[in-house]
Amino acid sequence: MNSFENTSEVIAVLGGTGNLGSAIARRLAMAGRNVIIGSRTAESAENAAQALSHNARGMANADAARGADIVIVTVPFSAHEATLREIAPHVAGKLVVDTTVPLVPPKVMRVQLPKEGSAAQRAQAILGEGVSIVSGFHNVAAHKLITDEEIDCDVLIFGDEKAARERIVALAELMGMRGIHAGALANSAAAEALTSVLIFINKTYSADGAGIRLTRLHTAE
Repeated sequence: MNSFENTSEVIAVLGGTGNLGSAIARRLAMAGRNVIIGSRTAESAENAAQALSHNARGMANADAARGADIVIVTVPFSAHEATLREIAPHVAGKLVVDTTVPLVPPKVMRVQLPKEGSAAQRAQAILGEGVSIVSGFHNVAAHKLITDEEIDCDVLIFGDEKAARERIVALAELMGMRGIHAGALANSAAAEALTSVLIFINKTYSADGAGIRLTRLHTAE
């Protein structure tokens, strides 16, 4: 049974009260998945879960990570390292999906990757080899994802383990997007950097959440 089919699997969305996190949590919950919303405080998470309904639960980030099979990290880059270190004791042997983009205000339209090469590689270094890291959802506009609209955007999924990528490609499809295998975790740097490019494009062309769409694809990896 893959992740697309396994409705008993528990998915924690850390930073689930933020724009991207709440959008991902909503799409998953509406698709019938078992969702925990994580936040810095249990109260904020519980309030967000009640607003979402669809049987979502709210917990502090560490508790959410402890109770989940898949953990999706959607926090800002400024909270990235602290959040990862907080959940590290609770994610051994689990699949962690990192959506973090290394935006450094005020120059968010300029690519500023961390010394590890990407936020995803930083996540792997912090959480260790016992955790399976996949990254994705960098280039989809949260304000589009939170709606019921069709998402005209592909989602690039990175990870060193094909089976782990496959599970998140399936989740992307469950949320109404086309998930694309995009190779090793190190390749995440390309999508993370592209976010700054898209922010620039949105401003320059007055675009409402520009995304990416790959052409001439016929078969999966």
